[in-house]
Amino acid sequence: MADETWQWVSTGVTNVGNVRKINEDAMLDLPQRGLWVVADGMGGHQAGDVASSSIVQALSEIGEHDRPSKLVDELEDRLIEVNRKLFEMSKSDGQSHVIGSTVAAVVALPAHCLCVWAGDSRVYRLRNFELEQLTVDHSEVEELIAEGSLDRSEAAGYPGENVITRAVGGEEELVLEYQLFPMQHKDRYMICSDGLYKDIETEEIREMMSEGSTADVCQKLLSCALSRRCSDNVSIVTMDFERR
Repeated sequence: MADETWQWVSTGVTNVGNVRKINEDAMLDLPQRGLWVVADGMGGHQAGDVASSSIVQALSEIGEHDRPSKLVDELEDRLIEVNRKLFEMSKSDGQSHVIGSTVAAVVALPAHCLCVWAGDSRVYRLRNFELEQLTVDHSEVEELIAEGSLDRSEAAGYPGENVITRAVGGEEELVLEYQLFPMQHKDRYMICSDGLYKDIETEEIREMMSEGSTADVCQKLLSCALSRRCSDNVSIVTMDFERR
C-alpha cells in the first residue's frame, strides 16, 4: 500500500518465547492505514495480555482521514481511552495492581514517519546499512543514565533494568512521546518488544536487517531469539519504504 509519493511493504510476527505460557505481546501490521504497532503487556502483572490486545484492537479500527493530523488525533484519542479503561479496571476490585502495556507505533505520513511510544518497546531504523534506535526507553535505567547516575556500560544486569516508567494503563493520565522523521528511499523500520533486544546484540540486529525481505528479516530475528534463552515474549514488525 502507499500514498501518492511513497509505497511500503511490511511483515509482523509475535511468539510466546521459550519460557512463558501466555503471550502478553500483541502486534498490528496495518499497511492500508500506514500504521504498525507493538504492545507488550506488563510481565508479572495481571491481565497483561488483555492490556496489549486492547491497544491493538483499538488501533486496528482506526479510520481513514484526508488530513494526517486527524489520523494522529484519532490514534492518540484511542490510546487515551484504552488507558482510561485499563486504569479503571485495575482499581475496580479495590486492589492496587497494574493492568498495563507498553506501546510503540510507526505512522506513515506524507514524506515522514511518526514514532509514538510509551514504555520500552522500541523502533529502529536501518538507513544505508546503519542501524539507529529512534525511541528512548521510558525506564528507570534510562532515567539514571540521563541524569548521569549510571553508565550505559553498567546498565545490563542493573537491578531495576526491567522497571518501566510509562505504560498505557499505568497511570491515570497517559503521556505519549512523539518523534517525526523524514522518509528516505530504501529506509527499513523495525518495531519490537524487549523480548527481542534483550537476547540479541545491536550489531546482530543490524546484520539481520540488512538483507532479505521484511518477511525474511522477521523470521531471522525471531529464529535467532528462539535459539537463545528467549525468556520473554517476542514481537517484531518490519517495514520497507520506497519512493515511487
